[in-house]
Amino acid sequence: MSQELSDVAIGQDQEIVFTRVFNAPRQLVFDAWSNPEHLIQWWGPSGFTNTFHHIDVRPGGQWRFTMHGPDGVDYPNLVQFDEILPHERIAYTHSTGEEADPDFHVEVKFEEQGEKTRLTLAMRFASTEARNNKVEFGVLEGGAQTLDRLGDALAEITANPSTTFALALPSDREIVMTRLFNAPRELVFEAWTNPEHVAKWWGLNNQAMVVCESELRVGGQWRRVLQEGDGSVHPFKGVFQEIVPPERLVHTMIYDVEPYSNMVAIVTVTFTEEGGKTRMFERIQHQTVEARDGHLQSGMEWGAVITLNRLEALLEEMSRGK
Repeated sequence: MSQELSDVAIGQDQEIVFTRVFNAPRQLVFDAWSNPEHLIQWWGPSGFTNTFHHIDVRPGGQWRFTMHGPDGVDYPNLVQFDEILPHERIAYTHSTGEEADPDFHVEVKFEEQGEKTRLTLAMRFASTEARNNKVEFGVLEGGAQTLDRLGDALAEITANPSTTFALALPSDREIVMTRLFNAPRELVFEAWTNPEHVAKWWGLNNQAMVVCESELRVGGQWRRVLQEGDGSVHPFKGVFQEIVPPERLVHTMIYDVEPYSNMVAIVTVTFTEEGGKTRMFERIQHQTVEARDGHLQSGMEWGAVITLNRLEALLEEMSRGK
């Protein structure tokens, strides 16, 4: 079992306090709480899904996301990080982002207990009435279910300890992402470049690929358009500059919406073999530090994790079909 002790208490001073002991080391529990690759797997009560718009996990940073309830209702969320002490403490202010909505403060503590971790999550409200409103809304059940999902995620991470996604910022204009896929290099390159396959994995779960065009030759153009549920679209385009199947791909990339249409990034993707698997390296070179930072602040890390998870699922399907 990933968790052995669970408790929730209604405090006397406008508090709700959750306590849980997880059968996992403190560093891993903290990482599961702060690393996008893990966080997207467990955040929220049972039956809920999320759209993560932006996250900046640092003191003063913000996290904006929308929770989608099983009944179809959307719940906007805004988290303002106040303090982050790695492996020990995360403190933040939470609200819906609406001015009329009162916020509340959350403190999450991570304490070592041998090889296990005691997690204490304290929610502090402005008044007893505000606290009671959250209780009536179902925060006790929702909080317990969320920690259940964290426990399940920790068990999965422990059983499969290799983290295959990583994001790095080697310079002030670069973003570098890596991911190890359990598929041969030829198959990964095929899924990465064939528009028939790209249309099935490129983008988020709640987006539809309405245009996916690609002329895979040096000087050829590619174009993709993602559509949100509300009808808004995100068009991307570029030109292939170098193609070395199944090893390397270089192309430009433009988010074709003003005022970003004149901001050209150079994307270099390489695929290397690792014992029957394939490691992908994607390097995005922006023209300015402002463009690089804007890309990061758009929530691209969350999007990359979700998108590459979708590619992994497609690769498994393609492997079974061969």
